[in-house]
Amino acid sequence: MTRTITPRLRTLVLLFLAVTGALLAGAGPASAHAALTGSDPAQGVVVPKAPDQVSLTFSENVSTNDDSIRVLDPQGKRVDLGKPNNLTGTSYGVQLKSGLGKGTYTVAWQVVSADSHPVAGAYTFSVGAPSATVASVGDQNAGGGAVGWLYGFGRYMSYAGYIVLVGGAAFVLACWQRGAGVQALQRLVVGGWLTLTAATLWLLLLRGSYTTSGSLGDIVDLDLLGQVLQTKTGAALVSRLLLLAAAALFIAVLFGTYDKREEGADKRDLTFGLAIGGTVVAAGLAASWAMAEHASTGLQPGIAMPVDVLHLLAVATWLGGLAALLVALYRAPAHIPVDSTAVRRFSRVAFGSVVALVATGVYQSWRQLGSWSAFTDTGYGQLLLVKIALVALLVGIASVSRRWTGRLAATAVARADEDDATATDPARTEAEVEVDAEAESDASVAAEQEKETVKASAATKQATGTADAAVGTAASARDEAADPDRAAQLARQQAAKDAARQKRVRDADPNRFGLRRSVLAEAGVAVVLLAVTTVLTQTEPGRTEQDAKAAAASSSSSSASSSSGGALTLDMSFDTGGTDGKGVVRVDLDPAAVGLNEMHVYVQRPNGRAFDIPEVKVAFTLAAKKIGPLPVAPDHVTTGHWAANGVQIPMAGDWQVSVTVRTSDIDQVTVSKNAQIG
Repeated sequence: MTRTITPRLRTLVLLFLAVTGALLAGAGPASAHAALTGSDPAQGVVVPKAPDQVSLTFSENVSTNDDSIRVLDPQGKRVDLGKPNNLTGTSYGVQLKSGLGKGTYTVAWQVVSADSHPVAGAYTFSVGAPSATVASVGDQNAGGGAVGWLYGFGRYMSYAGYIVLVGGAAFVLACWQRGAGVQALQRLVVGGWLTLTAATLWLLLLRGSYTTSGSLGDIVDLDLLGQVLQTKTGAALVSRLLLLAAAALFIAVLFGTYDKREEGADKRDLTFGLAIGGTVVAAGLAASWAMAEHASTGLQPGIAMPVDVLHLLAVATWLGGLAALLVALYRAPAHIPVDSTAVRRFSRVAFGSVVALVATGVYQSWRQLGSWSAFTDTGYGQLLLVKIALVALLVGIASVSRRWTGRLAATAVARADEDDATATDPARTEAEVEVDAEAESDASVAAEQEKETVKASAATKQATGTADAAVGTAASARDEAADPDRAAQLARQQAAKDAARQKRVRDADPNRFGLRRSVLAEAGVAVVLLAVTTVLTQTEPGRTEQDAKAAAASSSSSSASSSSGGALTLDMSFDTGGTDGKGVVRVDLDPAAVGLNEMHVYVQRPNGRAFDIPEVKVAFTLAAKKIGPLPVAPDHVTTGHWAANGVQIPMAGDWQVSVTVRTSDIDQVTVSKNAQIG
């Protein structure tokens, strides 16, 4: 039997490695979840004089260090003054040295997004006029290279270990309690625990290098490890290790005390206790992902994190239970075969898991995409379509498994009925009974005659037989006493033959064979599905990607408008810090020239919808001529729209346009951007 199983399992392992390599090989620095939505000075702009600071605005809060924002002059020397400051909300700025000359400057940034992923990039702006530059930012490799690949592989293994650990234990408790005594299932669950523990330690060591230099040598840097332990992701990984200690105790009880406990009230109570404790530990482990990744930031984190925990629990119960069922079908001993009742129970559990998976997946997709176009226009959306197709394929194969399960159950019932019929034989007719009675009468007469004939010879042979039996028994006893190892070996051989015979009879069932094939196919698709899901968690969400593209287009538009002297459009992200305090304010100034201008102000939520707030104020300042701030109080026109006519711009120059946004009685913020007017 082993010869037929090993190639299939080898194929599954090779498929696992191939898919993992193919999907994770492309995970590089672009696989991040925070996006640059604005900058001042803007990308490619030419400003008349050197600014005092450079500010960057991201789609979410980020973590920074002394090297997070670097500004390099045309000779490649740093001209910033150190660690960036959080200006307002998601905007971060770094002060520049005074007396900077003309030429092209490079801004390089490398930060860690709120959902734990590193993000890096660079752009240029010019002072006075563009120039040649030798600045290089090639050492920014956060999230990429060999460390990025190893970190992605560690994430895959952590997910796989969690799924096998939780799903395998759930299969034993909820579907097949006799499986607690099956060594193959014990090895599977313990292997899941070991894999998750090793992957968590591996991620903890890699984390510092992954978010900074990307160098393999920094993996053993204890200073970096200390910094990691102070971050949200580091705390999540440490809490996962503590929960794994509790999971080890759960496994010891499940495969120790629980397996040895006799059926009865005590075992039912222990089953209930293990189910409650196991659910708490499994939910806690799932929360260690939710608290540090996608669900912890963006829209509705208070709802998203519990939904994420439920989603991961459903995945583990389904796919991990599938792995346990596959092991039970192939590796369970002949005297403890997995029965149709256990398979039917798992079928019901899997169906409930799929329902929960679909419900939570729909919410997560809406939260991460935000629009139908993001399915095809963003990398995240395209990967999500692949995942949906794989889930649909998996459900289709599972339906085939359900049919095999039904046939297996029907066969079991038919065999039970056949055994009962053989024992009671209710189908015999009266004629058959009479014939049997006559046959029995004839047989009894013949027996009496034969008895008389045999009696004489029996008396003669009795003495001889008794002596021979005594001699044989004594000889057998002497042989066993002389070679007990031989006797034990014969007993083992006989037991092995009996087990092999029982297994052949069991495996000859075509329904069981069909079920094994379909479950093996499910497991193969599940391996690919898990790889796609792992890459998906490292890909920038579609909503963020589209917002970043819109902001970049808007910034380019405003820069072009500023340089041409025509109508001016400025977009500025804001965050007042209060509830529902994020959005984007747009200032349109026409004709953006000296004299009277018409101004329109639009306030939108991050999703692009009009945002009605209590107050908007605008001010214009020309610092070079010490003019301003010139306040303007626009009139409210409609939802999210304010306007003012006759806005006086006294002279041409690099004006700072400041907008004060108030979203409640106490929450307000001022954002600003420079633009050439006149």
